[in-house]
Amino acid sequence: MSLSVQKGDPRSPEATRLLQASHALMNELFPAESCHYLEIEDLCTPEITFLVVKDGTETIGCGALANKGEYGELKSMFTTPEARGKGAADALITELVKIAQEQNLPMVRLETGDKLTAAHKLYQKHGFTFRGPFGDYPEHPASLFMERTL
Repeated sequence: MSLSVQKGDPRSPEATRLLQASHALMNELFPAESCHYLEIEDLCTPEITFLVVKDGTETIGCGALANKGEYGELKSMFTTPEARGKGAADALITELVKIAQEQNLPMVRLETGDKLTAAHKLYQKHGFTFRGPFGDYPEHPASLFMERTL
């Protein structure tokens, strides 16, 4: 397996397929009021850096960094079920954190679902710790919030 992380276009067929699969999973696992994913067009703005991870020529994951000015926020983190455990998400997080550092952001935050325990462990492995809600996020039992100081 030869993984590469690169800038991507959320509108590309490969990225759209991943984002739609992510949205479907979130809608299946969580109530609507705790699904905070960005629509594809919302990922196509200047303050968003959208990345894909490829295994050779196959796109197997995606993730984004939203520059919020005072912090960065990880969004749209998703890998295909077949890619899980192979380092794709690690590679994405590493690159997104590097981009946040290059943008001189003091920290990176994220919102994730309470049922996504593998994701919690992954984020903790990358130095994220739990915190309360931030930005416009309401307190909700299905939402967990994390951050990492850079």
